[in-house]
Amino acid sequence: MTERQINIREPYLKLIQDGTKTIEVRVGYPSMKKIAAGQVLVFQSGDDTCRTRVVKVAEYPSFEAMADAEDTAAIGGDMNRDELLAACRDIYPPEKEALGVLAIHLHRLTGAGSVER
Repeated sequence: MTERQINIREPYLKLIQDGTKTIEVRVGYPSMKKIAAGQVLVFQSGDDTCRTRVVKVAEYPSFEAMADAEDTAAIGGDMNRDELLAACRDIYPPEKEALGVLAIHLHRLTGAGSVER
């Protein structure tokens, strides 16, 4: 599997970098549905990046179903459930949510692929 670069908003990149955010939420675009466990994802905001390895990908029919099943703190830090849902809907309108929702579980990487603990 090749590394894949993914753009992300700066506040969410910082949460991945500091270890708070271990789940990235995306909608089910065909290209996103190709992401699989073991794949390296490089999240980028401007010139800042963070390398991660995918642990697993879970798929849900909606943001609500995802929020019911996943640890919301691992997605949005100190956001509560309603704030997290609002943030997701700020990024993705209903027609994008209708594509399905992916919860991509991540481990941060450093150096030559070692897992940061």
